[in-house]
Amino acid sequence: MSKHTPVVLCILDGVGWGRRDDTDAVYIAHTPHLDALLATSPHCLLRAHGLAVGLPSDADMGNSEVGHNAMGAGRVIEQGASLVDAAIASGAIFATQAWREMMACPTVHFIGLVSDGNVHSHVKHLHALVDRAAAEGKRIRVHVLTDGRDVSERSALTWVRPLEEKLAALPDAKVASGGGRMRITMDRYEADWRMVKLGWECHVHGVGRPFRSATEAIRRLYEDDPTVTDQWLEPFVITDERGEPVGRMKDGDAVVLFNFRGDRAIEISRAFEDEHFLPFDRGERPNVTFAGMMRYDGDLQIPKRYLVDPPVIGHTVGELLVDAGVRTYAVSETQKFGHVTYFFNGNRSGRISTDLEVYDEVPSDNVPFDQKPEMQCAAIVRVANLALRSGNFDHVRLNLANGDMVGHTGNFAATVLAMEAVDRCLGTLVAACREVGAILLVTADHGNADEMYELDKTGAPLLVDGERKPRTSHSLNPVPFILMDPTGTWKLDCPPLAAGTIKPGIAQIGGTLLALFGVPLPTDYLSPLVHR
Repeated sequence: MSKHTPVVLCILDGVGWGRRDDTDAVYIAHTPHLDALLATSPHCLLRAHGLAVGLPSDADMGNSEVGHNAMGAGRVIEQGASLVDAAIASGAIFATQAWREMMACPTVHFIGLVSDGNVHSHVKHLHALVDRAAAEGKRIRVHVLTDGRDVSERSALTWVRPLEEKLAALPDAKVASGGGRMRITMDRYEADWRMVKLGWECHVHGVGRPFRSATEAIRRLYEDDPTVTDQWLEPFVITDERGEPVGRMKDGDAVVLFNFRGDRAIEISRAFEDEHFLPFDRGERPNVTFAGMMRYDGDLQIPKRYLVDPPVIGHTVGELLVDAGVRTYAVSETQKFGHVTYFFNGNRSGRISTDLEVYDEVPSDNVPFDQKPEMQCAAIVRVANLALRSGNFDHVRLNLANGDMVGHTGNFAATVLAMEAVDRCLGTLVAACREVGAILLVTADHGNADEMYELDKTGAPLLVDGERKPRTSHSLNPVPFILMDPTGTWKLDCPPLAAGTIKPGIAQIGGTLLALFGVPLPTDYLSPLVHR
């Protein structure tokens, strides 16, 4: 029998605290269980973006990776974008062994998400790398992944046109291929290897719909399907006057994946590096020198070469709970499984303890998220409740992905349905917690479903042809933090949000978990959100 009161951490992915009006799917949805928690349990709002999660500025939206890192670290960790900014500014990135090996090759291919979303990449990093490679006399080919998810849904030309103009001014530099981030290349957690196969064939072998420029490709794809958004653009290749792809990869070329975030970079990295690769037939595989912007998985050493050292996150919440003998059960569906495990544990693969931890992955459905907005939340909560009621675990950690994944589609009605499905699942989780006397913490890693339309400078919905323009990216809104304590032992200690500060923020959730289990906080942890 455990000496601990069970503690459940339920992360409602992408569920921020928005304007509470008709632009806010969280507010519009019928959510009686969430409403009841807010009416009866102590709660507050936490920062989940910008400086509060280790990003360069408060203009930078949070995301699931940095959000789960922050919660699991218990403190603010400088994250990928900041680290890359610093490495480029100091020139350290160009002094690395990996960069020198790239520059030993005559042609350098750059693959990555071309936008200023600053979640997976930033276009300014690409420009800096291109400038340096050109200065070193390299032939340059860029393989563009269009965004429409962390930025406006049809904004690709904002970055592609200037990129093509820049490349045209260089001796031998061109965009070679492209496609939408949710169509090719950027799969994660092995949810859909077909995406990676399409990307491989497009970038490496030049297979895709032919165009003479990326700008032409994007315009034509918009015209062909007025409903398609950047994240879903089909693969395209740029061809010369003879109809030949301008950027097929060849033996002796270098390839740089300039995304800094790991989850959607691992699979394409494996396709380039794994000698015994099985997920799909790569065809004739060119012998290239491959590097990532960062190391995307430290335990698995993916990739072997990288340009910027990733954040080093030690003495995580997970490690400290294991040291204290706390038995943990973590679960989510495929789309967010790595967030409650790998990212929460400081970018560490696998379990910290095979004796004290169980991780369960519920397979995600391979359909567009707005076609099944309930996703797998019912299955996730069902197994979480079984774990809780079993008495075999002290801590249950789960992520419900609906608010984020459906919110990214820009489909307001589907996102409302997603939130209503999450609320039904939350109701069963609340009931299980009350049944066993568990403390329940409900929060989010960032906003998304709370801001479903683009806003103009006055804060009014942005209109295009008289229609509200859907927003598919994360929001800068704070997220709720709710404490449901059937024991009546703990009080909430959460000061109001104040401009110019990084606290309170979701990084304090780490210290809160330790406090609830009676584990002493390391000196560099932020203060917990609760007290007796």
